Amino acid sequence: MNKTLAVASGGMDSSTLCYYLKERGDLAGVVSVDYGQRHRKELESAKKITQNLDVPWTLIDLTALGSLLTGSALTDDLDVPHGHYAADNMKVTVVPNRNMILLAAAGGVAVAQGASKLATAVHAGDHFVYPDCRPEFINAVSETLMVATAGFGDVEVEAPFVSNTKAEIAATGEALMVPWEQTWTCYEGGEIHCGRCATCVERIEAFHLAGVNDPTKYADTEYWRTVV
Repeated sequence: MNKTLAVASGGMDSSTLCYYLKERGDLAGVVSVDYGQRHRKELESAKKITQNLDVPWTLIDLTALGSLLTGSALTDDLDVPHGHYAADNMKVTVVPNRNMILLAAAGGVAVAQGASKLATAVHAGDHFVYPDCRPEFINAVSETLMVATAGFGDVEVEAPFVSNTKAEIAATGEALMVPWEQTWTCYEGGEIHCGRCATCVERIEAFHLAGVNDPTKYADTEYWRTVV
């Protein structure tokens, strides 16, 4: 049977991915990356989710990149955008070449650990802002990784949710009994989810649209209703 490593941040999408692969029967382990993100609290969630599934967790330390990948609100001293997830306000959260960096690093781990697949949780809601979440990128990086590991591991990249909305992911995760309270989404990285940043708004809306109970504690529980 193929062995799959999941690249997981600790958010609701990648946590659902881990449970999806576990249910499928080929989750061999989870890889997370510390790239100097301001919300590195998400890594604690990735570790908890991995422990729940009783598979190995590998943390790749690329923190030195944080000071080099400037111009992004995720790695630089810039305001995290509030409101709906839209191209005009989310451009500031683009980390240059992030998914290529993450998948390349995790691809090496996959070869070393004998995995044949590397899974990522990119979804349709990310396509309009992040070029490294689009189907053409996934196809290209999978082909590249297969060439780069030919004869040594032949690792390919898969993205099961690449055509799914976040609400559909919420519904899938609920069916798989993902412990939502252990996941982390907020880009602010505070003690609890802020409820105002675009990722929090997207998270709240996904649960709402899917008809799934959201156990997340938010500092602001009503802001999402006021933005258009």
